[in-house]
Amino acid sequence: MAIYSIGDLERLSGIKAHTIRMWEQRYGLLHPKRTDTRIRYYEDEDLQYLLNVVLLNKRGVRISKIAKMSLEELGAEVERISQIKLGHDTSLNLLTLAFVEMDEYKFNTVFNHYAAINGLEETLLEVIYPFLEKLSLMWLTGAVKPVQENFFTQLVRNKLIAEIEKTALPSNAHAAKCLLYLPKGEQQELSILLVQLLMRRRGILPINIGEDTGLMDVEDAFRIHKPQYLFTILSETFTDVPVEQYLNSLSDLAADASVLVSGYQVAAEGLALPDNVNSFADLDSLKHFLDSITA
Repeated sequence: MAIYSIGDLERLSGIKAHTIRMWEQRYGLLHPKRTDTRIRYYEDEDLQYLLNVVLLNKRGVRISKIAKMSLEELGAEVERISQIKLGHDTSLNLLTLAFVEMDEYKFNTVFNHYAAINGLEETLLEVIYPFLEKLSLMWLTGAVKPVQENFFTQLVRNKLIAEIEKTALPSNAHAAKCLLYLPKGEQQELSILLVQLLMRRRGILPINIGEDTGLMDVEDAFRIHKPQYLFTILSETFTDVPVEQYLNSLSDLAADASVLVSGYQVAAEGLALPDNVNSFADLDSLKHFLDSITA
């Protein structure tokens, strides 16, 4: 059983803590428990209930009306809403609910509806990845369970792999190649899979050599494939060597290619980069770069 503070509820639901307290006092929507030292806390069913309330309220249902609904009526109304056109905020709220409940059906409903209207890449970049970033913040506070995160991550991974397999490899013998990999210790598989998909859809041949890859292995693969581009991610977990030193080694290794690097350690530090190294603050900016080189 997870324990949530009112701050956790605010971050997961998007509703300010003072509003949650007002709903409690005026409408009796939630009934927080207290520790022996009188500190308020909430449990899974409280979070689930609040997320349902927020979904209906953002669709125009008054709080006073929601407060009178039984749990069965509330659930039925949320189910009805999930079947109609979903906006961005509603999609994020439904994803949060799918995450908490570990509900694959709700996840697929959000993903498929949003993708049908806005496109696959927009769904991944505008909804799924912002939600994953939100989860990473919640993980730091201890407000999410590992099993919930693993379940949700696996659903996204399955979607990405299915889309990659549906997207044909470039048939052009002269198509640009990009070597993709994750250094040792990096846990960004979903991001590297998304980049692989973005490249395939733009006629670039991605060569994904996997996770926990050392520079000697990168050099061997580079010698075999002679790619025009090399992509990797350096997030906060990369601590083997100083980032500038690592990028200089990568630049020398791939002297005849363009090195594309994303991740927190590259975006946040304002590094002095070698001439053949390009940094990207996020995956959306990388997507625009890929569009520019394949236009």
